[in-house]
Amino acid sequence: MSLHVCLIGVESTGKTTLGRRIAKRLGGRFLPEYGREFAETIGTEFSAIALRSIARIHAERRRRLLATQPSLLIEDTDVVMTAAWFRMLNGHADPVLSAMPTAADVHLLFAPDTLWVDDGTRRFVGPDREAFSRAIDAELAARGITPVVIGGDWPEREAALEAAIAARLDSNPASGS
Repeated sequence: MSLHVCLIGVESTGKTTLGRRIAKRLGGRFLPEYGREFAETIGTEFSAIALRSIARIHAERRRRLLATQPSLLIEDTDVVMTAAWFRMLNGHADPVLSAMPTAADVHLLFAPDTLWVDDGTRRFVGPDREAFSRAIDAELAARGITPVVIGGDWPEREAALEAAIAARLDSNPASGS
């Protein structure tokens, strides 16, 4: 495995769409967010038990994908985001989620400067979106993670995302570049 990138940020910021697109363009693998699948198939009542289960299932899917040794893995969220959901919904950190490690080499944080779009599973709009952004920042800080921020309009985001990943691939001796 040469580069493992995790995309994080509030809802409706392009993580899934741009992550898939860039993974395909750069010949990498894309790991979709299990939390979305959970929301679409089971529901959006995220108890502590549900969030812990989401984190464990997502981590297991990541483990299986990493076992295939892709040169690039773009992961759509990870336990950092699941722990941030817990913080947002409960007003404090969950010791179980906060103790689960992240496996990414780099976290790319999508800025909350896009329009919120309701897709039936999204919840945090208006002031709640800002509060969710702060919950993500708190979880990153608690873990000592300094993310690379991706922002701007859609073409700027896509270009910044691809450039951030390509720069790390080019500088990573394990990538064979």
